[in-house]
Amino acid sequence: MKNFRDLKVWEKAHEVALECYAVTRGFPKEEMFGLTSQIRRAGASVPANIAEGCRRSGNAELHRFLQMAMGSANELEYHFLLSKDLGFLKQEDHNQVHGKLEEVKRMLASLLRKVDSERV
Repeated sequence: MKNFRDLKVWEKAHEVALECYAVTRGFPKEEMFGLTSQIRRAGASVPANIAEGCRRSGNAELHRFLQMAMGSANELEYHFLLSKDLGFLKQEDHNQVHGKLEEVKRMLASLLRKVDSERV
């Protein structure tokens, strides 16, 4: 596979990861080792798994890492929802990060289909 930095999905996922750090700065201090940490770890996991998958040999391994990235994206989606429902994240901030995350998930799904079709 090519350099992960050349993939638009990695670029978008990296933007979401940066957004995770930005939106959690205002979370309560008692959440530093709870929800704040979970959001930041899941947010960083998406582009990290894309990057790692790009350096693996063969489409089967790339596919596996893209699936892990999708799993982290789904986990992140829930953490954002929980943060909003707990009042840590404003509705407009939730809408913004959720929209970006949905775009990443669509792009990941498309790349997964492409990689899967090339495995056959």
